[in-house]
Amino acid sequence: MIPDFLADHPTRRQILHAGLGITAGALANWKISALARSDPSPLETRPIPHSGQRIPVVGLGTANGFEAPQEGEEKDALKKVILELLSEGGSLIDTASSYGSAESVLGHLLSDQDRAKVFLATKLENGDERAGAPELKRSLERLRYRQVDLLQLHNVQDPNQSLAAFRNWKAQGLCQYIGITTTSKHDYRAAENILRRERPDFLQVDYSLSDREAEKRLLPMAADVGAAVLTALPFGRSSVFSAVRGKSVPEWAREFDATTWPQFFLKFLLGNETVTTVIPGTANPAHMADNISAGRGRFPDAGQRKAMIEFFEAL
Repeated sequence: MIPDFLADHPTRRQILHAGLGITAGALANWKISALARSDPSPLETRPIPHSGQRIPVVGLGTANGFEAPQEGEEKDALKKVILELLSEGGSLIDTASSYGSAESVLGHLLSDQDRAKVFLATKLENGDERAGAPELKRSLERLRYRQVDLLQLHNVQDPNQSLAAFRNWKAQGLCQYIGITTTSKHDYRAAENILRRERPDFLQVDYSLSDREAEKRLLPMAADVGAAVLTALPFGRSSVFSAVRGKSVPEWAREFDATTWPQFFLKFLLGNETVTTVIPGTANPAHMADNISAGRGRFPDAGQRKAMIEFFEAL
């Protein structure tokens, strides 16, 4: 089922069908992206500023597609998405206690071999230690993990929010890194204050070619405090695909190795060196392959990013 906020927008699949002339049957049989496989260059990695640990620049979000238990072909497709991510050098998977059954779905799909490769991030809704502890316990049980790599406070709203509970859980070995997230402009002030005062390891924020407010406000603050940056909603709730429906990727995008629209949009974000990892969500293995290919090759420089903005705003 398409979420309500996407109901009035063409889906990524519809855009790809229109632009590439691919039938539904052909897309279903497209197991992996030929474009992704044809590029021998390694997947780029970037450091987490507080530790120096390097992580791949493309990951996987699970807000849509993983939120409900699946069976049969749908379940197989989710497993293939994970395998595509890991086999191509990716590692970061982002989920949340509030994403329906996504934590349980991941806990069931991830094999021991997968877990050795995954950089797992989840989010809690409650930042209070007493109230948040049961939520954390539940998340770890659903994920079948003793420790997650990244534990984030989801959608911060209180500018005076303390991360003391998260630091305590980090000290207890329940997570390696702590972070905060926001996808609401109304809460950017709260996120700015928390970043400045608490200096978390990570910030996750909504950022896309169609929505660049974070670039002006939160990304500079993240850089100042040494927070790694994850980009939520890198396709702008599918708005970027709506804008280019029926259009071809411009030839000049080949200068930074973008030949598909997902590559174009993700490479725009990765052209900003403050961004550590983009985390587009998908339940389609072919889309995962295309997404991860954006992390290879060249990224646009400042002049090329300016041209991308001008191109997009002229559509």
